[in-house]
Amino acid sequence: MRRIAVGCGLVTWICLALGAAAADERAPVVVTQPGGSAYRAAIQRFLDASPGADPSRTERFRQEIKAGLEYSSVFKAIDPSAFLAGDATVSLDAPLQCPEWAQIGADALVEGQLGTDTTGLTVEFRVSDVARCQRLMRKRLRAPVTDWKRVAHRIADEIVGAFTGRPGVSSTEIAFVSNRSGAREIWIADADGENARQATRNGSINAFPGWSGDGNTIVYTSYREARRPGLFVLTRGPGRPGRILRGLEGNAQQFRGVFDPTGRRIAVVMSIDGQTDIFVVDRDGRNLRRLTNDRSIEVSPSWSPDGSKIAFVSDRAGGPQIYVMDADGSNVRRLTYQGDYNTGCSWSPDGRWIAYETRVAGQFDIWLIDPDGTTNVPLVTNPRTDEGASWSPDGRKIAFSSTRRGRADIYVVDVPDGGNLRQLTSGSGDNTSPSWGPYLPELR
Repeated sequence: MRRIAVGCGLVTWICLALGAAAADERAPVVVTQPGGSAYRAAIQRFLDASPGADPSRTERFRQEIKAGLEYSSVFKAIDPSAFLAGDATVSLDAPLQCPEWAQIGADALVEGQLGTDTTGLTVEFRVSDVARCQRLMRKRLRAPVTDWKRVAHRIADEIVGAFTGRPGVSSTEIAFVSNRSGAREIWIADADGENARQATRNGSINAFPGWSGDGNTIVYTSYREARRPGLFVLTRGPGRPGRILRGLEGNAQQFRGVFDPTGRRIAVVMSIDGQTDIFVVDRDGRNLRRLTNDRSIEVSPSWSPDGSKIAFVSDRAGGPQIYVMDADGSNVRRLTYQGDYNTGCSWSPDGRWIAYETRVAGQFDIWLIDPDGTTNVPLVTNPRTDEGASWSPDGRKIAFSSTRRGRADIYVVDVPDGGNLRQLTSGSGDNTSPSWGPYLPELR
């Protein structure tokens, strides 16, 4: 039985057997040093204006802002015991005391105020550049009280965006496949691995979750109907969940679907009469077009961020390699030549890199190659298999699945140096095929 990557990761080839940062008052600083923390933040304990305020709540809120900042790998929080100008926010209208914060090495000062009422949680905060002694942003966010942790992470992401030009990703989500419940179901967790919840409960084989650009829909493969692969969606927007593209090419088997950046088109891996190729179709099932037409296996489509090109995997040269074609199927060219088994490609959000898996000594490592094929470098290497690379929306991190601790779990590393390895899943079962969701709509 042949083994090839159908999507984000190496799997048995069952197909043959079966918001943006807030307005800035200055140009953002661009971080150029990979690894390590470029900025130091002083985070005050927010003033709590709620009736009967619990002091422990504001401290928990501060700790979550800290966690969100440090998740970015470009910030480190300063211990409050070192503060010279006060541990807690007194007023958001008070003048900046820049010398006191500069003396302790702070680059950023974070102040804020919490409030709760019958409508939910209100958080107002301001972020200041200590070196220039000027305010970068002041914003107010509203959310249900139960979403307080996500609000804290959203603040952290906004701070990262104010200083680097790209928001952080601690408030985003990651979908993945897990058999912890007994069947291979789709799960969703926060970007730090917390708050994992089961999204499908059909007891069948479910695989390859992929997000739409607005974060409201996940397309995935399921064998829930007649034990044949078809495409389904989960949705929290206006659309309806369930089977999609039901009428494509009669009894053709649909093994994988990937939304284009606009969410209006889907690249589909489909098998017709034993030939597996890549097609593109409108979200409503119209305008089906075949992009590849070869007796080889063509799988694992990944759109370029501008939607003009698609990277994919083909074994037309004898073994699986990474190729790139225009979005209409023209101008096909081979990208990888180093290694005899390369699969599972994933295009970065900025278009600069394509992550893929390469077989080394019987296991798989994750490498990066630029779309021209001139630079090809390892990102994640380990004696056990690492696979299923999925980019964070800021392009600073990659989530992947690894068996380095025995069973498969989801991990995250920084790009391009592969540092700051973080394990997101643990416990029973295997966790594979991560898909990092986009930025969620801005909280109001």
